[in-house]
Amino acid sequence: MAVVASFTYRDGKRAGELPLSATPISFSDNEFAWIGLSAPTAEEMATVQKAFGLHQLAVEDALSSQQLAKVDIYGEQLFVIAKTAHLEGDKIAYGQTSLFVGRNHIISVRQGSARAHTELRSQLEASPQLLQKGPDYVLHAILDFIVDGYLPIVQTIEDKVLAMEKHMLVAFLEREEIRRIFRLRRQVILFQRILGPMSEVVGKLTNLDLPCIDDHAKPYFRDVLDHVRRTEAMVSGLREVITSVFEASNLLEQQRQGTITRQLAAWAAILAVPTAIAGIYGMNFQNMPELETRYGYFAVLAVIAALCSVLYVRFKRAGWI
Repeated sequence: MAVVASFTYRDGKRAGELPLSATPISFSDNEFAWIGLSAPTAEEMATVQKAFGLHQLAVEDALSSQQLAKVDIYGEQLFVIAKTAHLEGDKIAYGQTSLFVGRNHIISVRQGSARAHTELRSQLEASPQLLQKGPDYVLHAILDFIVDGYLPIVQTIEDKVLAMEKHMLVAFLEREEIRRIFRLRRQVILFQRILGPMSEVVGKLTNLDLPCIDDHAKPYFRDVLDHVRRTEAMVSGLREVITSVFEASNLLEQQRQGTITRQLAAWAAILAVPTAIAGIYGMNFQNMPELETRYGYFAVLAVIAALCSVLYVRFKRAGWI
């Protein structure tokens, strides 16, 4: 069975390992089970379902990795789906953690999640006063662990965007860099769609009267809600930064193209002077009085040089050259 950990806790301390079977399990009031599963099969989930009386619809959702974050109530049990996220290059990969919460048990089922709960379990076991309060506090800890994993993703993408912004100010963005901007923007938009349902889930746990959630635990869920909303605000700001980088890149490119166009126009105007004069004297007519002038060649060169110099000075002052 894909069991990462299966232990019972009594008065906030680990009491022992809990072997799983299809036989229903009973607990005393000061005792609960915390079971962690990773990508279990349908047969393995059926065993856990019989042992803890899990609802069939909740089990089916836990076996699928395509669910959105949500909260469902099945009698005296609570079923929560939270979306996990981690970076793979420039792509945000998503997983799912399903949580079955009862009065004396909490079962986590991870699908596609890159972060195990081993470290979290160790931290909670080091604080028996929290574990003693029951499964709802473990639920808070797991949700807080998942939401805290969002922040490094946002910060990493932000660093990448700021690096591209810095590069943009000194050089043109290449085609691949522009494609990368759009890829990052798409990832941020998809991330926003994940954060919305997560905010609703934590909001329900904070504000609604739900089974297995003690009133004293709600301030803890409120803290998680603040973290989700803070992440949402950061993602919204990051989306605007990505858009502004692309727009600023276009403006700078248009400005550079305008500068080049003005330079070409200025040199074309300067070169037009000798071209026009040379064109006149290149005409094959017999009666052209200037052709017999002793110093005509030198005079024409002087006129061309003078006119080109005047145009050069004017364009230089105007900033076109």
